[in-house]
Amino acid sequence: MFFHKKLTHTITLHPSFLGPRMREFVTQRLYEDVKDLCSGRYGYIVAVVAILEIQMGKILPGLGSAEFEVKYSAILFRPFRNEVMDAVVTKVNRMGFKSMAGPLEIFVSTQLIPADMKFNQHSNPPSYHSEEQKIEVGTLVRVKITGVRIDATAIYTIGTIKEDYLGVIE
Repeated sequence: MFFHKKLTHTITLHPSFLGPRMREFVTQRLYEDVKDLCSGRYGYIVAVVAILEIQMGKILPGLGSAEFEVKYSAILFRPFRNEVMDAVVTKVNRMGFKSMAGPLEIFVSTQLIPADMKFNQHSNPPSYHSEEQKIEVGTLVRVKITGVRIDATAIYTIGTIKEDYLGVIE
């Protein structure tokens, strides 16, 4: 699910960047630092919408660098249990398959794949297939999130395609 949130970030600039274009350097550094950042509390930062305020910098004693606190608004992505999303399969093996929904990696175990889908290791690339569907690298699938574990810098999810209206999207 997506959220719009106001956040703060501290940026340290080397003395060589202090000058007439300092505001531009702070803005550029913010975009570089928070792009694809995962916070355990808020989820993935998808995009910075606006920079609300750049506070006065503080000079760090002994270094000469300046520290700026920047307030900005951003679009965040955080998955929840029982949420359904579309993903692209990135890896297939006999344990299941991994898929990506934006920055989020979803693992689908063989126990959470319908029983009629069998793993074929001899096909190139390896795949799960039934009479009607085939899951291989690059296939678009609809997955339901069954488990979410959030760490300080990453989000781990487990999904299923064993329910109605889930699986390969054609």
